[in-house]
Amino acid sequence: MSKGKPNFVFNPLLPEDKLQFMYRDVAITRALIELKDIPLVDLRSPGEYSTATIPGACNIPLLDNIERALVGTAHKEAGPDKARELAMELIAPRLPDFVYSFKKIAPQKEVVIFCWRGGDRSHFTACILDAMGFKVHRILGGFKAYRRYVIEYLERDTLPLRAVVIHGLTGVGKTDVLLALRRRGFPVLDLEGLARHRGSVFGKIGHPPSPTQKMFEALIERELRRAEDYGIFFVECESRRLGKLTVPASVLNNMQRGYRILLYAPVPTRISRIIRDYADGGTGNLAALQDAVGRLTKYLGKNKVVELNHMLDMGDLSNVIEFLLLHYYDPLYNYPDGPSGAYDLSVNTGDMAAAVQVIEDFACNLPEYNIPGR
Repeated sequence: MSKGKPNFVFNPLLPEDKLQFMYRDVAITRALIELKDIPLVDLRSPGEYSTATIPGACNIPLLDNIERALVGTAHKEAGPDKARELAMELIAPRLPDFVYSFKKIAPQKEVVIFCWRGGDRSHFTACILDAMGFKVHRILGGFKAYRRYVIEYLERDTLPLRAVVIHGLTGVGKTDVLLALRRRGFPVLDLEGLARHRGSVFGKIGHPPSPTQKMFEALIERELRRAEDYGIFFVECESRRLGKLTVPASVLNNMQRGYRILLYAPVPTRISRIIRDYADGGTGNLAALQDAVGRLTKYLGKNKVVELNHMLDMGDLSNVIEFLLLHYYDPLYNYPDGPSGAYDLSVNTGDMAAAVQVIEDFACNLPEYNIPGR
C-alpha cells in the first residue's frame, strides 16, 4: 500500500465491474494535526489501551484481552491463516455492536483508526466500516509509529521552546499558579497533574493511579508540541522522578536553562493550602496521611512519628503540617522564604490573583513569548 494513497479493494456490496476507494493510510503527523478534530479510535485490546494510547483516543477493541491471547497463540502454533479464521469466529457474533460503537462516537461517519502496527486489526475494521459508509483514515504503522514519534521528540538535545520554571517551598501555591496561567491561555506543562502524583511522600494522597511511563511521555509530548507556537511554557521545578515515573531528560535539561520564578507565602497561608490539597479541607484522607507520616520515620524518628500520628487522630492537622513544613520539607527543599536575587522574579502568593497577574506581565515581556496568530 502506497503512503498516503487510497487503497483499492473489491467491495462485494457494489456491482462487480466497479472498484471503490476503501480507506486512506495516513502518516501519524497528518492524523494528529490535520485530522485532529475527527474521532480517533484505538482498536487494540483493553489491556493494550490501558497501558498507553494516543492521548484523546477512545477504545473500541476488535478483540478483548482473552481473545487477543487466543488469536496470538493460534498465529504462533498454526500460522496466520488459522489465526484470522479464529478471529473471525470470535468477532462475528458481536459485529453489529462493534459497528454501532463507531456510529455513536462518529455520527458524521468519519474516523481515524489504529491498531498495534497498522496490520490486520485496522485493515479488517476499515473494510467493515467502509462497507457501512464510513470515511476511514488508518494510521500508517499504528501505535508503534506514534511511539516512535514521541520518542524522537523527547530524545532531542534541545526542545524548540523556553521553560519558565516555578520554584518555591511546599504550600506556596505552585500548582495553583500553573492552573491559573492555563486558564489565562498560557501553555503549561503540569508534570504533577499528568503523573497524578504531587512529587513527595504525600504525593499519591487523593490521586487516582498514575499512568504508565509510556503514557506519561505521550502526555508530555502533546503538551510541549501545543506550546511550541508560544515560544515558552510554564512548569514547576521537579526532580527526575515523580513516584515511579521518570521525567524525560530533555525536559529536565530545558528546565535547567529556563527562566526562574520564586514563589513565597506566609506559613499560615501555606498550611491552609496543604490542608485543602491533601486533606480535603479538613481531616479527610486521615489513614493515608498517617501512612505517609509513617514513611518519614527514618528522618523524624519513631517517637516523633507516633506523636504526629496521635495529633492527626485528635484532628490537630494544622500543627502537624506546620511541624512537617518547618522541620522536614523546608530544610529539604531549601528555597528562600522571601524575595531572592537568585531568581528572575520573586512573587508573594499571599494574594494569589495579584501574584498571577505579576507573573503574566513578566511572561508577556519575555523575548521568546509569542501569541499565535499575531
